[in-house]
Amino acid sequence: MSGTAVQHPKVVVIGAGSLFFGRQSIWQMVKSPYLNQGTLAFVDTNQEHLEKMLKLASLVAESNNVKLKVEGSVDRKAVLKDADFVILSFAKDTVKYRGIDCAVSQKYGVRMCSGDTIGPGGIFRAMRDFPEILECAADVKSICPDAWVINYINPSAVHGIGLKRYAPDLKSIALCDSQHMPHIKIRYAVRAGIISKPEDFNEEISRKFDFRIAGVNHFTWLLKADFEGRDMSPVIAESLKADAQAEKETLGGDTGAKAIYNNAIGYELYRIFGRIPTCTAHTKEYVRYWQGLGKSPESIPPLSIWETEDRYKRHTEMWNQVDSFISGKTPIEDYMTTFKPDHATDIIENMVGKLGKPYYINTFNQGAVTNMSNDSFLELCCNVTLDGVKPYPVGEMPRGIKGMSELILDTHELTAEAIAERSFEKLRRAMLTDPIISSIGDADNIIRELLESEKEALPKWWYE
Repeated sequence: MSGTAVQHPKVVVIGAGSLFFGRQSIWQMVKSPYLNQGTLAFVDTNQEHLEKMLKLASLVAESNNVKLKVEGSVDRKAVLKDADFVILSFAKDTVKYRGIDCAVSQKYGVRMCSGDTIGPGGIFRAMRDFPEILECAADVKSICPDAWVINYINPSAVHGIGLKRYAPDLKSIALCDSQHMPHIKIRYAVRAGIISKPEDFNEEISRKFDFRIAGVNHFTWLLKADFEGRDMSPVIAESLKADAQAEKETLGGDTGAKAIYNNAIGYELYRIFGRIPTCTAHTKEYVRYWQGLGKSPESIPPLSIWETEDRYKRHTEMWNQVDSFISGKTPIEDYMTTFKPDHATDIIENMVGKLGKPYYINTFNQGAVTNMSNDSFLELCCNVTLDGVKPYPVGEMPRGIKGMSELILDTHELTAEAIAERSFEKLRRAMLTDPIISSIGDADNIIRELLESEKEALPKWWYE
């Protein structure tokens, strides 16, 4: 498939019932003229969820008069044949186990507002999901070896590193929607005062706005924000400071814990490092400052803990929405105005249509950040085509941020190695390398209690 046109692309989504991806993938597969003559194949081990998503996709395709073929199975092997793209977007009982990760870690003084990328939560989520990702990779290699594998499962960097290292023959990239282009560039153009509202953004403004983000997934930083030769970072930072003054403890967002005090934290990190974090909802969990370990009074309190029950409610709301479209309570014609493009299917459209748009991809550095190694697995703006992924130049990573990024990458690489090699020694090393762990004894107890609490979700070999 590399370098050649794909006339009728087949996109396989493994984890069709995903809260964040299944519904959005339908939108793009129906909307895009480059995709809507192809095939959308859903895989989900929950038969009820699978049937709902298949029905929904068929109804949306029919109502929009497109010839998109919809198919699905509880067995991924049944639909992988002739796949051009395989999207990994699954996580079994993730709400339940992220809740356990966060509760046990909090018991030992480790605070996580998300619990799915760094800290014990990130390590144990990878322990639950990476073995299945490797099995998916083996099936792809056997059935559709030319397909692109797109990982959309956190911790995205761990799984992306793991796929590159342990399935090197496959074409793989790892994604996160936090840097979805052009939306993130538009958002900062508004903050910088370059435009007053998103609708004012255009290609000319985009060309004049030298906008560069880089870092490890969820630990990314705005390294350059020049407009017509002027550095707009101080203006953006002042907008964060102004918004921070209006922030309340109960501020909503993705979930409360992930949203609270983000502007204040973003501004504080800018004051420290001279760069603005672009994924503060996660980045605040990567640094030790809001772990509640300090003895001096602080204006920003320690991190709130990820709310399990709120996330359950969101899942229920999602399925209620799906049911409403299927039943006709909500007109199926409203579907295309209810959802928006998704990062993964945007990139697939770009690759198939050869549109030449830039997107943020988690991939090897390849010299983009000049003072980090070529094989550093970073989130970078890239030219992405059927021939491959090539990052655009970034420049140097500032000291301080660079050092923390290296520590995070070491934690992620050790996590991938521990799981692939089934090494308890490397599991412990990963936990004790992690930037928010401060006690050997606490780390050992967290590992012991999570292994016991999550026995049903983890591979048996951890207990042999």
